[in-house]
Amino acid sequence: MNHAQLTHLGRALRLLGEHGEALTGDTSDAKLHEVKADLRRALELLDENVTAPPATRCAEHPNGPVDEAAPDRCLLCETRRRAARRAEFNGPAPHTQNPAASAPSRYGTRADRPQPQQRWLCELWNGQEWQLCGTPRRDRREAELYLAALRRGSRPAMAYRLVHEFTDYEVLRIWGTPVKTDIEPLGNL
Repeated sequence: MNHAQLTHLGRALRLLGEHGEALTGDTSDAKLHEVKADLRRALELLDENVTAPPATRCAEHPNGPVDEAAPDRCLLCETRRRAARRAEFNGPAPHTQNPAASAPSRYGTRADRPQPQQRWLCELWNGQEWQLCGTPRRDRREAELYLAALRRGSRPAMAYRLVHEFTDYEVLRIWGTPVKTDIEPLGNL
């Protein structure tokens, strides 16, 4: 029985139960004829579903979907057999090669994450804090040459530093002495 057939049969049997509870000694003949019709309807539903032969000749899915071309008329089993035959010729399906990767991880895999990159950051002391000057460099020698050019420039900063960035930060070298300067005249008086 499928779900719809079970629902109809259950509804008919519940109606008969209500009729049984409502029966008394003075129940009218019209009401008894109504009970008789409902009882016949429930029996017909039961006869249709119980005496009907299974849709398929499959022991696993007797009332499953039908495939006329299958030897046991079972679409579910025939689909499984077709997949097995395809695997003989084409090899296993890609998702069956690694069963652990059947569902994508919400965090990605190691190959999805970018590799850590090392950069050299040129920074200058602006009187309050270290600030980036120029673009980060991929080559340390190039970064040092850039800082040397800034120190020889017309308006050099009080101090420069070279920071190595490789998943973390490490100060490699500092030129000059950073001194905290107050930006307010007369010392914030």
